[in-house]
Amino acid sequence: MEINVIENKKKRFVFELKGEDHTLCNLLREELWNDKSITVSAYNIAHPLVGIPKIIVETDGKKDPKKALLDAVTRLKKKNSEFAALVKKQIK
Repeated sequence: MEINVIENKKKRFVFELKGEDHTLCNLLREELWNDKSITVSAYNIAHPLVGIPKIIVETDGKKDPKKALLDAVTRLKKKNSEFAALVKKQIK
C-alpha cells in the first residue's frame, strides 16, 4: 500500500491509495461519514482493472481533513479488533 498526496488544503485532502481496491475504500468512505465535520467523503477508481483509487475528504473547516481521516482509521482499527475478538470467542 502506498499513499500519494494529490491535494492538501485546509478543508480538502485528496490522495491516491495505490495497491488497494473497493474493499478498503468503501470501508474508509463509510466510516468518514460518521464524523459530523465531513462534507465530502468519496473515492473514484478510473479503470476497474488498473486504476488507482483516489480518495477525497472534505470538512466544514472545524476539523482538519487529515485529522478526520486519522480518526476514521482509528475507529476502524478498534472495530476490527472487536470483530477479531468476537470471532476468536466463537471459534473456541
